[in-house]
Amino acid sequence: MPALTRRSARKAGLPPESLVYTGDRQGGAVRISVIDYDADRVAEQELASVDQCAPFRDKPTVTWINVDGVHDAAVLEKLGGCFGLHRLVIEDIMSTDQRPKTEDFGEYLYIVLQMLSPDGKDNIVSEQVSIVLGKNVVLSFQEGIEGDVFSPLRERIRTGKGKIRKLGADHLAYCLLDAIVDGYFVVLEKFGEKIDRTENELIAEPTERTARTIYRLKRELLALHRSVWPVREVMAALSRRDIDLIGDASVPYFRDVYDHVVQAIDTVEIYREMLSEMIGIYLSSVSNRLNAVMKVLTIIATIFMPITFIVGVYGMNFKYMPELEWKYGYAAVWAVMIAATAGMFLFFKRKKWM
Repeated sequence: MPALTRRSARKAGLPPESLVYTGDRQGGAVRISVIDYDADRVAEQELASVDQCAPFRDKPTVTWINVDGVHDAAVLEKLGGCFGLHRLVIEDIMSTDQRPKTEDFGEYLYIVLQMLSPDGKDNIVSEQVSIVLGKNVVLSFQEGIEGDVFSPLRERIRTGKGKIRKLGADHLAYCLLDAIVDGYFVVLEKFGEKIDRTENELIAEPTERTARTIYRLKRELLALHRSVWPVREVMAALSRRDIDLIGDASVPYFRDVYDHVVQAIDTVEIYREMLSEMIGIYLSSVSNRLNAVMKVLTIIATIFMPITFIVGVYGMNFKYMPELEWKYGYAAVWAVMIAATAGMFLFFKRKKWM
């Protein structure tokens, strides 16, 4: 059974708003970090408990609260109560197989999508990221896998580079989404390199290992397609001007991310076509190689047919066969067989069958 099916089955039969973690992380503490800033100052701290989040709820500065670990229902429920999150939102945060989507709850905006990154071993790490955009606060929820794509963003906030410290929480949400989408291109570049290596192997000398690699890449590409394709709908919804929490000044930035998502989807579709063609090339190569082997065997069998006929005739046990008494009968038979072989060989050469 696929992993996603097993995860979804954990909630089968439960009532709505049931807080069930469907990811793979087992235990460990939930880490909560805060970056609070405005145009003149920035402050960072690690919070020991959810209660320490309350002072940031109504501050005029922009606050980014990042939560690493969504497996503890008690912590998330308490955090949701602090910021007025609907219980269904908490349920979606803990369900790590969500389809990318956005929901407008009026006082806050809920966005969920997959963060993709290479692990350095030719594998793709997928982690669900949930983002809650409020008036002056942005909450981000990660599954707790080591590392993320937000390090450059944190550095920009610390150093004050760009416009991020001068703009509001909606621009911070844009920066988070932009960092995640930019990560797609890193993954797609690595994936393209794997396709190039497999294509070179396919052209040089395809083997069963090549076929297994192609089918493995197709499965990975299906996972990429599932993660990237719905993000277009999310960014299209965020690019409209009917969301109160996103100012008109930030709309063009969200549209820019939408363009990047479309570009990523186009790349996925190109890779999809390439892999389909590679499967066809592999099957054609195997078929051509089989035909070449059969051609050689057929030529050998055809050349030996007259020789076999001659040997069969003179291998019969009849008493009265005049050729058996000839002094040069043995040599004559050899001469006929060699001449027949040479004649057929030249005939095949003239026909360019070999």
